[in-house]
Amino acid sequence: MNRQIIDQPKLDKFKKKFKARENSEIIANAVIKNGINDTALNNESVKKMHYDFSEEIDVGKVTNQEKSGRCWMFAALNNIRYSISKDLDIKDHDFELSQAYTMFWDKLEKANYFLENIISTVELDLDSRRVMWLLNEPTNDGGQWDMFTALIEKYGIVPKYVMPESYHSSNSRYLNKILSLKLRDLAQTLREDFKLGADKESLREEKEDMLAEIYSILAYFLGEPPQNFDFEYRNKDGEFYRDSELTPQEFYNKYSKVKMTDYVSIINAPTDDKPFDQTYTVEFLGNVKEGQQIHYLNLPIEKLIAYTKEQLKDGEPVWFGCDVGQWSDRELGIMDTELFNYGDVLDTKFSLDKGQRLQYGESILTHAMAFTGVNLKDEEPLSWKVQNSWGEKVGEDGFFIMSNDWFNEFNYEVVINKKYLAEADLKSYQKDPVVLKPWDPMGSLAAK
Repeated sequence: MNRQIIDQPKLDKFKKKFKARENSEIIANAVIKNGINDTALNNESVKKMHYDFSEEIDVGKVTNQEKSGRCWMFAALNNIRYSISKDLDIKDHDFELSQAYTMFWDKLEKANYFLENIISTVELDLDSRRVMWLLNEPTNDGGQWDMFTALIEKYGIVPKYVMPESYHSSNSRYLNKILSLKLRDLAQTLREDFKLGADKESLREEKEDMLAEIYSILAYFLGEPPQNFDFEYRNKDGEFYRDSELTPQEFYNKYSKVKMTDYVSIINAPTDDKPFDQTYTVEFLGNVKEGQQIHYLNLPIEKLIAYTKEQLKDGEPVWFGCDVGQWSDRELGIMDTELFNYGDVLDTKFSLDKGQRLQYGESILTHAMAFTGVNLKDEEPLSWKVQNSWGEKVGEDGFFIMSNDWFNEFNYEVVINKKYLAEADLKSYQKDPVVLKPWDPMGSLAAK
């Protein structure tokens, strides 16, 4: 018997095993007609996941990132927006910050970061794993909290009316296509010039003209960012206010009580190669070269839950990163490990735990949102309220609900104000980070 191939006797055996299950053809017909999710949907989970929370923050309406991967920006800007709206008593919390403004600077900084990484690796062969990793995706919409921090600390923020959405900020596919084409073109030029004898400082001189081209491309797609503006708003009492000639940095420093550097990124990566109470960064991952770099503190999931609960109870939303596509339904807005009975329907079992899912490529961080509520029973969380950025037509007016079991299994990161951290964890956060390889699963970006 040749065990390397699928032959007819084996096919007969497979067929016999499928037929041996009672009602196998009926179940197959249901899946074929209705799809696996509708067939496997667990209505007990749907009934259990009702939108009632013992602790809840009124953050107003959800926003909509449209056809772009800017979830990390939207979630972070929503937290700042909530803080400003609450502080200024802006009517109905309908004030919004410009995501296109942040996107412009992120794209420009990512271009510089990419070209710098190309220059730093010019000695390597083109087919080396690191160079091919860089060239695989020169730019995308995704990001992380530390990358957002670097942008805001450098460029500030502006109200949305100062730099509104463009067609391509909301539909970023072709913007990214053109930028990637151009960046690969520039990478080829830099590498060829190095072969012809140019040193790295000469390549960096070339890079300045290259970045000028990138700036122009971004201006065509998104418009140029404002240098100053008038901040105008009306509060709930109908009183009108104007603050004239502000720079984006002045606006951020004056009006945002949320200061980026007050927060730390805490991850849960339960794998043998990443001990808890240690910090990590990722090679080649970032945007602003001189700004805050990726810096994660790895802790047990119980601590992520406890810190998230504490910050929410104190009235402040919590930015988080998760694998949104796992055991979730977009229309229902439910994220629950019991939502689908895949194993029962398909007569199989799935045995990977959280760490193994990371190691074997089954799960990574894909999406960022904000916790705005939690349902507690005897101080233990049952479910969590989630502010998404996919518009109001999904979930409950755009809000999702997450079971605590789902938090345990598919949530990988929360961002917590330092004031809530235990002294030992703050001390651990100060450790020099271990540098992870570019392709490590914790190098994934929130981009859904």
